[in-house]
Amino acid sequence: MRAFHFKLTHWVKSHRSDFISGGLVFLIALPLCLGISLASGYPAVSGIITAGVGGVLTSFLSNSPLTIKGPAAGLIVIALGCVTDFGFSQGANLAGDFAAYRMALAVGVVAGSLQILLGLLKLGFITELFPFSVIHGMLAAIGFIIMFKQIPVALGLDLSGPPLELALKMVKNITSLNPEIATIGVLSLLILVGCSKTKIKWIKRVPAPMLVLLISVPLAHYFDLEHEHTYSWHHQVYHLSPKFLVTLPKNILGALVLPDFSAIRDPRCLQWIILFAVIGSIESLVSVQAIDLLDPQKRKTDRNRDLLAIGIANTVVAFLGGLPMISEIVRSRANIDNGARTSVSNGFHGFCLLFFVALFPTLLHRIPLSALAAMLIFTGYRLASPSHFKAIFKTGWDQLMIFVVTILATLATDLLVGLGLGIATKFILHSLRGIPPHRLIKPKMEVAFDIENHLFTVKPQSALVFLNWLSVKKQISKLDRGEKVVLDLSSCPMVDHTVMERIHELSHDFDMNNRKLEVTGLDGMIPSSNHPFSSRRKRKFKQDRYV
Repeated sequence: MRAFHFKLTHWVKSHRSDFISGGLVFLIALPLCLGISLASGYPAVSGIITAGVGGVLTSFLSNSPLTIKGPAAGLIVIALGCVTDFGFSQGANLAGDFAAYRMALAVGVVAGSLQILLGLLKLGFITELFPFSVIHGMLAAIGFIIMFKQIPVALGLDLSGPPLELALKMVKNITSLNPEIATIGVLSLLILVGCSKTKIKWIKRVPAPMLVLLISVPLAHYFDLEHEHTYSWHHQVYHLSPKFLVTLPKNILGALVLPDFSAIRDPRCLQWIILFAVIGSIESLVSVQAIDLLDPQKRKTDRNRDLLAIGIANTVVAFLGGLPMISEIVRSRANIDNGARTSVSNGFHGFCLLFFVALFPTLLHRIPLSALAAMLIFTGYRLASPSHFKAIFKTGWDQLMIFVVTILATLATDLLVGLGLGIATKFILHSLRGIPPHRLIKPKMEVAFDIENHLFTVKPQSALVFLNWLSVKKQISKLDRGEKVVLDLSSCPMVDHTVMERIHELSHDFDMNNRKLEVTGLDGMIPSSNHPFSSRRKRKFKQDRYV
């Protein structure tokens, strides 16, 4: 018994920084989980179930040491589209809304199972099938949609509709906003913006979402949102009621809901299964990759294992009534900044969420929806920030074109069409540059081995683009015998932006494994911009060099 107590005490001490970080991330995650759930058309508690149960599960299943798992703003558009397709109408018919929610849970179970399959088949490279400009365009479009959907909630406007139509409605109906609700929403947004800009140390130590709650909850109590009543402002009457506050069950066990698997027979569910599985996997793997680069210990996540872990967790939480989950980059970054060292912080943040909701549901009921909407508006702005447009433009006008096409197509239609048109634009640009269609899939290349110097040389003979890069990477990955690999691009007529990024990532992976990847031949190419990862083409080349 003493030996067990000693080991437990030692374990707790060794993970002290993880517990501290997990507790601080919990303060950030709590309001965001509630807001993401409601914006997705799910009950508020579903996001807590996801981050709680999913966070604890993935801390054991994944080898990603620093990522925080949970619901993310990037999946709001898919989740809301799914429940809306099944009949969700934002409270107009509570029975219908609940039925749509249960059907969406069934979609979540199947999508999670598909992610498990992707992990078992070792398809963690799925992110490399998409150009960076298309992925960033998709995320920016999601940011715009989140802002368009949440601004009415923050201002107390009763509006709905597709993103672009909703934007026009807001302009026409802005004078109909509810002053007291808008006060909470605008003040919350100002706090978030102010916290992101301030250099005052004691303010930066307090998680901005928690600071919003510390101010908005008393303000909601002052406006008496707990009771239904009316008030007058400039000769106009406005209504207030508990509908402007978060609604939670008094017992978390009462929030557990089983999926309605009759939805699987509905042809509409196929689209949402694919979107949840593919888009969720891409977002999660991109986040894991970004966080690995920030890891002070330079550890590398097994993407296939992490995808498997996400799939298992998504399947379990969907069975319990939770939202789909991914590796969330903002909370993961906060986890690193707060000193986390292992996945214990992810598990502890999940435990704290479940513990708090189980013991203090009444406190959460006092949170105003407009404050949560402000948090999501701020998140949406960060996804679609002007700085992203500027960064993409620096990589070249062609990347900006693909980025903008993806955004506009997504806003006008949906995510699948937006992704498809973004990739199609990339293909068209490459075709106009004279690259034959078959070389977009499989490039020509030569491989040589210098036995005396233990040196491998991989020399592509055709243009390198986002889709055929996997063939080159696969060839390089086979070369385990030599310590040094040379990627000779001197015979390559063109290298696109995505491949330049991928080469940089691969070089980083080599460095972490104490190996050397030397890239040659770029000096003879013209970059499309001053950005180090911009696309490049030969100064002079014959048309048949692309063949």
